[in-house]
Amino acid sequence: METNPAPGPTPSAARTPDERRRAGAALRRHVPRSAQGAWKPAADRADPIAILIEQGRNRIPELLPIRYGRMRTDPFAFLRGAAAVMAADLAPTPSTGISLQSCGDAHLANFGAYASPEGVPVFDVNDFDETLPAPFEWDLKRLAASLVVAARVAGQGEKAARRLAHAAARSYREHMTELAALSPIDAWNRRVDLARAVAAIDRPKLRDTVEKHLAAVLRSGAGHFGLVEEAHGRAQIRLNPPLIYHLGEHALPARQAFASYAQTLQEDRRVLLARHTLRDVAFKAVGVGSVGTFCAIGLLTAGDGAPLLLQIKEAQASVLAPCAGASAYANHGERVVVGQRMMQAASDVFLGWTLTPIDGRHFYVRRLKDARLADIGVQIEAALPFYAGLCGRTLARAHARAGDPALVAGYAGKGDALDEAISAFAVAYADQTEKDWKAFLAAIKAGRITAAEPQPASH
Repeated sequence: METNPAPGPTPSAARTPDERRRAGAALRRHVPRSAQGAWKPAADRADPIAILIEQGRNRIPELLPIRYGRMRTDPFAFLRGAAAVMAADLAPTPSTGISLQSCGDAHLANFGAYASPEGVPVFDVNDFDETLPAPFEWDLKRLAASLVVAARVAGQGEKAARRLAHAAARSYREHMTELAALSPIDAWNRRVDLARAVAAIDRPKLRDTVEKHLAAVLRSGAGHFGLVEEAHGRAQIRLNPPLIYHLGEHALPARQAFASYAQTLQEDRRVLLARHTLRDVAFKAVGVGSVGTFCAIGLLTAGDGAPLLLQIKEAQASVLAPCAGASAYANHGERVVVGQRMMQAASDVFLGWTLTPIDGRHFYVRRLKDARLADIGVQIEAALPFYAGLCGRTLARAHARAGDPALVAGYAGKGDALDEAISAFAVAYADQTEKDWKAFLAAIKAGRITAAEPQPASH
């Protein structure tokens, strides 16, 4: 499936910011901002259930019922697991042609709060399994749609749900304009000041709740997420079947991956990694969209016994590839790592990939992060407006690192035309997601797919 980008000039370092802004504004003649609000399923729209079944053919069969069990929980859980469905739906929509490194799966639960290497709390995009160059608006539309779906699941009204999508789009647009006015180096080095953002919440009770939750997130990371225990005088991974369990037949490939990936690290980071010894490896079913891919955690310890948890994740072809084109990287582990390094302001010092496939699979390795600032559900209802703006701002910063902020800002403009269009799309696509979820439940009932009893999703 092909995109239908409007003709547009390629950004160049030789062109001034004003020239690039004007070039972005000129794209509105080909694709008006109001066109971004359009969503209507094509007459030949692919069956969403068939897309999921086809995607599952490249996954570990015994884990698919867990994946489907999580997806049937509610429409938001379904949306999380249906990135391939939405990618196919976005492909024929009007496109600006402004391509940049995209997250590819920018729903609101794929933004995270964690400690930077310096121990500073940061907020950033935190999942890059689907990263690929693509039109900037695809990420923004997925974020906005996820906010509407999450708000409905949390019991909020339609006006409140639409306001969340509008707030995310507005925050994205306004911050992109700010970044476009900076020098490339200053824009590249910008981070979302999470502590300041939380402190600026004007509702004391909500601010206190978010601050306490953020503190708990950081404590969880410092405590290794409760995944490490002592047994027989040595550290080991605390098992929690069927979510965390020893690998059996998959143990050797995982150990091979941990052994080989160090070659892709900077030399100083290889020295740091070499001060640790791999002690234990366990399989860990994560998230919703990743369930069924190979994912393990490795426990390493230094000479003083200090633990280090690394995560090895299988990287398959991006769900955007059929729509946006194949990756420039034959190794999908490298594709994920390059995308993350490009988009994240505070990237992981242990982030790398395995140079050669292992049992035909590509992998990347990163330090384990297991926390989200927001828990989707009733408890987050009051915080969703704050979270929507924070995610929009964060996505703009990631896109500005990966693309041309002046070009995007020129297209987005100063008024709320793009905000209105994105929120209109989000509401319409949330309706589609609910229909697809009901069709998914019907497929389970009919025996077309098998779903296990839902288990809590870890990240």
